[in-house]
Amino acid sequence: MRQAKEPVSATAVLGWLVLAALVPGAAHLRAGWRKTGLVLVSCFAALLLGLLAFVLTNDLGALAGSATQDSWLTAIMTGAIVLGLAWFALIVHSFVVLRPGRLAQSGQILTGTVAGLLAVVVVVPFGYAAQTAVTSREALDQIFRTPENDGQPPPPEPKPEDPFAGRDRVNILLLGGDADDHRTGVRTDSMNLASVDVKTGNTVLFSLPRNLEDVRFRPGTPMARRFPNGFDLPKDPGGGASDLLNSVWEYADAHPELFDGKQHQGAKVLMDTIGYTLGLKVDWYALVNMWGFARLIDAIGGVTITVEQDVIFGKYNEGLVKAGTRKLKGADAMWYARSRTYSDDYTRMRRQKCVLGAILDQADPGTVLTRFNQIALATKELIRTDIPRPMLQHLVPLALKVKNAEVSSVQFVPPLINTGYPDWEKIRDIAAKAIRDSARTKAPVAASAAPSSAPSPALSSSPSPRKSAKKPVREGGEDPTKGLTEGCGGASTKG
Repeated sequence: MRQAKEPVSATAVLGWLVLAALVPGAAHLRAGWRKTGLVLVSCFAALLLGLLAFVLTNDLGALAGSATQDSWLTAIMTGAIVLGLAWFALIVHSFVVLRPGRLAQSGQILTGTVAGLLAVVVVVPFGYAAQTAVTSREALDQIFRTPENDGQPPPPEPKPEDPFAGRDRVNILLLGGDADDHRTGVRTDSMNLASVDVKTGNTVLFSLPRNLEDVRFRPGTPMARRFPNGFDLPKDPGGGASDLLNSVWEYADAHPELFDGKQHQGAKVLMDTIGYTLGLKVDWYALVNMWGFARLIDAIGGVTITVEQDVIFGKYNEGLVKAGTRKLKGADAMWYARSRTYSDDYTRMRRQKCVLGAILDQADPGTVLTRFNQIALATKELIRTDIPRPMLQHLVPLALKVKNAEVSSVQFVPPLINTGYPDWEKIRDIAAKAIRDSARTKAPVAASAAPSSAPSPALSSSPSPRKSAKKPVREGGEDPTKGLTEGCGGASTKG
């Protein structure tokens, strides 16, 4: 027969209940249920030790990558539901063994009410974990290419020992689509290629201007046969040009006859064209809806940016992003990145780079975890990509490397490049040198204090302890490879 040690007050009952919620079995030990209490405490200790050993013996990046797979998400969801129900039952049973019936009626009402609320409260974290797993799976299924949503045969599973198939670098084309209900096709007004070293995470971000003319296509391709002397079309009725780099996707989609009737070749053609321009092979692309991007910025709580001078926007110049360092909400951050009022394409490219740098600096793992559901919901409306879902398991750890690696950038804008008459060999030479420099960099280096002449907006610099390291000066002039947040008016800070 159990020798119960009865709590003498409602306060004692509530205290032991709270302790039982944190350490399962504590209330049972207090009430004389020694065997049950010891089993519960032992199981809880074993669970904590097992979890600790699992975390310590596994790479956190690999764990984060594995957590994107359906099997893991299902396990997380199932485990959260089971543990949530178990903790709920634990609180209820702990309340029963403490025998609150021996209290006065007012004490019974108080402890019963609090016990019920506590039983519900302990379930909330597990419910949130299960909901996060469900939201993750829905978002990933919608964003990343799968046989079910693209009608294509499944891509080969990456080999665990060599997931990047012998690549030293992974090249991902990041595109900003300027979506509009009144516009036909896809116009890519922001084009950046991220070249990532798979071992170190060191990254070079190549920015190409939307108004690059005389675009050349890889010899032997349908577009090269159609435009052997470069992308050249008659002027639009209003005098505008539809043969710029930002129109390649749209043109390819609109002319399936060039591709033996195959539809939706725009993404593939643009990837190949930019890869040929830079002398690189583009592995995958991600098309970002520019206004969906504003929702992502809101989801992470905004970004802190130093606005160098007032940025005016709007059809009637009615909008204003004031100069100064402040946390911008999504809409203001997007106007800061997109506005060309009293400005030009090249300044806009620089500001877009600043927004990307601010997000990379400020979207730390803690922010992502605490705002995960908001980020996942925003991302579903944000991205279109051809990255195979199985590759995500390996790209997530790589992305975590990039977070703390050296990130540099090259903007192919005047005076470096004449966008009307581009020097294609020069572009490839610059890209090749930037890749070589990135591969040689093993760790961030301190910024030098070497003097320089006043730079153009595309080449300006500002301090950023982690990402603004100066590179050796190119023979004949300043090296165009810069830190990601150089020229952004000041180092981005966490807000």
